[in-house]
Amino acid sequence: MGFRKKKKTDPAGEIEIKPKKPGVFKRLWRKIKGIDWSNPVNKWRLLFASLFAVIAMVGIVFGAVTATNNPKFCAFCHEMGPEFVTYEASAHSEIQCVECHVKPGVVNEVVHKVESLKEVYYHVTGVPDPIVQTVAVLDENCLQCHSENRLVTATGDLKVNHEEHIKEDIPCITCHSGVAHAKVVDRGINSQKDMGYWKKDNADKLVTPEYMRPNMGTCIDCHDKVNKGERPWKDIQYSLPDNPHEKGEKKEASHAEAATVDTAAATLTAEEQAVHNKKTQQEIILQAIGKQKKDVKLSMECFTCHKEVSTPKDHEQKDWTQNHGGNAIQDLNNCLDCHKDTKWIKKVPTQNIVSLIEAGATKTAYKPNLTVVKNDSRESNFCSSCHGYRPLGHTNSDTWLTAHAPHAATNEQKAECYVCHDRKKPAEGEKIKAPTDVYCEFCHRTGFKDEKK
Repeated sequence: MGFRKKKKTDPAGEIEIKPKKPGVFKRLWRKIKGIDWSNPVNKWRLLFASLFAVIAMVGIVFGAVTATNNPKFCAFCHEMGPEFVTYEASAHSEIQCVECHVKPGVVNEVVHKVESLKEVYYHVTGVPDPIVQTVAVLDENCLQCHSENRLVTATGDLKVNHEEHIKEDIPCITCHSGVAHAKVVDRGINSQKDMGYWKKDNADKLVTPEYMRPNMGTCIDCHDKVNKGERPWKDIQYSLPDNPHEKGEKKEASHAEAATVDTAAATLTAEEQAVHNKKTQQEIILQAIGKQKKDVKLSMECFTCHKEVSTPKDHEQKDWTQNHGGNAIQDLNNCLDCHKDTKWIKKVPTQNIVSLIEAGATKTAYKPNLTVVKNDSRESNFCSSCHGYRPLGHTNSDTWLTAHAPHAATNEQKAECYVCHDRKKPAEGEKIKAPTDVYCEFCHRTGFKDEKK
């Protein structure tokens, strides 16, 4: 049996309607309107209440800004793993991210906080993969800490007139793009599939000085363009990593290396294209080692930029180009310290993060080994810049064709040939490593009768 509360009725028998109770804000407004503001006590109460509200609001805003400015706040998002690990391992680890990435000024910082709300949206809905820097760090951010009058590096070797570069409006980031994040975008190791590897324990294998210091290839590429009458830094895309999210003509226009591909190359096959690109790099490298010395705006000689480092004395020997192989076998690490591609070309090649970690964990001291030297010289564009040209001892093609057999009689002699030549024609789609497209089985189609010993 249920009981119901009977609705009250008026004497006429009609249902009594209660007046609607006003809401919280309406009651509060009525209360404020009812205050006697002529009373000094009420005025003081209002002043203290307002002051407390302002202090509380400022405290909340300051706390939020301070918390979000802390680099560890960025680390909360897994997609920022590469940026956070590289930042902690860099020379900038003692300053906050916003000191580089936000234009100085309170108003700019507030605007940045509002604009950063889109990062929350990306985090929830799915961030662009990979994350790419599309807004350059401004010079005025750098100049908050650094002087524009610096003439030499801390080592005293490198001569870089910062003031002259600044007068030409060359952005700091053009040379110092890897100083905080080790060029992880250019190296292709910051995609979502690689996030699990970005741990503090792997920092020493992934964040190395060669990717954080100014890249000599950038200096060479820029100086070469200046000698051709160009001012490449005027396009900010020259200073930023390639953005894989751009499409069509915009992406092609932003490619820093687009100028190295001529129209004739577009008609080549994939195999010929690879050889063409390699030879294009060879030309740049040869310019860098002293081909541009006279009648140019910027000489490419070592002493143009270096006070101490120069071409070693033994490299000046007349027969050095023909007889340096023995030195390479005995002291390969010293050779590669100068002759590595990452020093001589602007664009950093794409890497595999697993291979970097494994190589860092299993790295052993070099022992003289012809096979290692052969493989490294084939991979190196610097070595290929000479190995791609016919040696003096090869004479002319017709004579050499019938006279080279005694020079390739033993396995050791053949190994020397394989430094420059592939034995077999590279398979379609295979990476071409040899500096020349002349391979042995072009003539020896049935192979060699035997391997001489």
